[in-house]
Amino acid sequence: MSIFISRRAALVGAASLAALAAGRPALAQARFFRIGTGGTGGTYYPVGGLIANAISGPTLNLSAVATNGSVANVNQIVGGSLESGFSQADVATWAYTATGIYEGKPKVEELRGIANLYPESVHIVVKKGLNIKSVSDLKGKRVSLDEPGSGTLVNAKAILAAFGVTERDIKPEYLKPQQSAEKLKDGSVDAFFSTTGYPQGSIAELAATAGIELVPIDGAGRDKILAAYKFFAADKIPDEVYKGVKGVETISVGAQWVTSSKQPADLVYDVTKAMWSDKTRAALDAGHAKGKVIRKETALAGLGIPLHDGAAKFYKEAGLLK
Repeated sequence: MSIFISRRAALVGAASLAALAAGRPALAQARFFRIGTGGTGGTYYPVGGLIANAISGPTLNLSAVATNGSVANVNQIVGGSLESGFSQADVATWAYTATGIYEGKPKVEELRGIANLYPESVHIVVKKGLNIKSVSDLKGKRVSLDEPGSGTLVNAKAILAAFGVTERDIKPEYLKPQQSAEKLKDGSVDAFFSTTGYPQGSIAELAATAGIELVPIDGAGRDKILAAYKFFAADKIPDEVYKGVKGVETISVGAQWVTSSKQPADLVYDVTKAMWSDKTRAALDAGHAKGKVIRKETALAGLGIPLHDGAAKFYKEAGLLK
């Protein structure tokens, strides 16, 4: 069977193909920008998802990637498998200056800031009824310190040391936040550390279903930590943030969005500008309790690393940077 195509149809088809061809460069210009977050049971992951979804559009494609957390994100940014990631302020600064946990290692000189986000409070979560009232009471207990590569693990070791507790004094486990919560619920761990913005999902679920208590980080031990580490601040987790759970004194550290100096300035500028758009503001306010405290006015607070040139350009235009 022969097929006859009219001259008019051929012209319409050619025009359609030309239109499609003309559209290809626009599609090719879409730029990808991954955000390394943390475990799916923490706060980094949902906040990263909110930001990625709000910023993504025809020319920017952002995605939130679950990772092991702060240290892993810094390492992957340097290795090129992530364009950006969330990091605790202490981890980012230690990496950039080759101090703290990075002492003796090469400086991560390419690390750059995009924004300070929100304070992360250190939670020490224990099963209700175990009579664990202080950090020193963790001796002899089964305690999850979070997984290798996480900022929580770094904080947990520093806190234990400040209160005279070593890893040899406890029965340590190194589990993801969700695994820690599951094991506390079934009784195979007694306590776990989590440096996270409150309310954290898996902790809230535990409070509602299993019964938990929070251990305070206060007194001379806290004073020792605050004197040794300038990134930490005195903090408090209020009553009833978690259903039926009494609030405690603790410490916090800033959660920051970081990238590499190797990322193009125009790309980071566009990402930063979109981060502080009305669309993203609405998504943050509606999407997560910590989203409300992510403010442009505090975007430069506590940064211990240089801003990326693209981010700096935006903050200068916004009047936040001279």
